[in-house]
Amino acid sequence: MIAKIYEMMLENKVRGGKIPEHVAIIMDGNRRYARKRGLPAYMGHFFGSKKAEKVLEWCRDIGVKVVTLYAFSTENFKRSDEEKRKIFDLFKKEVERLLNDPRTHRDRMHVRVVGRRDLLPPDVLEAVEEVEKRTSCYDRFFLNIAFAYGGRQEMVDAVRSILLDVKKKKLSPNEIDESLFSSYLYSSNGYERVDILIRTGGEQRLSNFLPWQSSEGLTYFLDIYWPSFRKIDLLRAIRAWQNVVGRYYKHTW
Repeated sequence: MIAKIYEMMLENKVRGGKIPEHVAIIMDGNRRYARKRGLPAYMGHFFGSKKAEKVLEWCRDIGVKVVTLYAFSTENFKRSDEEKRKIFDLFKKEVERLLNDPRTHRDRMHVRVVGRRDLLPPDVLEAVEEVEKRTSCYDRFFLNIAFAYGGRQEMVDAVRSILLDVKKKKLSPNEIDESLFSSYLYSSNGYERVDILIRTGGEQRLSNFLPWQSSEGLTYFLDIYWPSFRKIDLLRAIRAWQNVVGRYYKHTW
C-alpha cells in the first residue's frame, strides 16, 4: 500500500516536468531471473517479453514518444542453437501479437525492427515486414526493436551507405555532418537521439547498444533483473533525467 502511494506521488511529480522523447532499454537479466527460480533459462525470455509489453503501456501513458528495446544482439548469435530457436520463435510470436493487438492500432504505434535483417530466419523476417508495413502510416508512438543488432555495425553500415551515395554523386562530401550521418542509421522518427538509456541486470556497460544515439543522454543502471522491473523504476529514471535536464540542458532539450 505504501509503495503504491509512493508510486502515485512520484508519477504526479514526473508528469509535472518535461517528459523524455526517447527511452531506450537494455533488457538484461532474463536468464538469471529464470535460473534463480529453478526454471529453464529460455523461460526468462518469456517473462521478459511480458514485462516489455507492460513497460510499453507505461511509456505511452506517461507521454514518452519513442521506445527502443534491445531484444537480441549480434553477439547473442553465439548462444546455443536451441536457445536461439526458442528466442526466434518467441520473437515471431511477439511481433505477430503486436500486429494483432488492438492497442497498436488504437495508439497508432509505428513498429520497426532495427538490426541485421539478413541474419533473421525467413519466417521471422516475414512477420517483421508485415508488422512494419501495417503500421508504417502511424505517427503517435514509435517502437523500435533492436534484434540482431550491433551498434558498431550500424555505424559501419551508415558509412558504407554514405560512401556509395558519394560515389554515385548523390551526395557531396561537404554535405556530410552529424545530422546527415544520423539520417543513414537504421531508423528515424526520433531514433537518432536517446534521452534515457536504461539497463537492468546489474551490469554497468552499454554492450554495443546505440553508441551514436545515446552519447548525450542519461545512462541509468539498475541492479534488478528485467522481469522484475517496476513502474517505480521507470519513473525514477525519468525523474533523474529531469534533474539533469533542469541543471545542464535547458539550452538544448
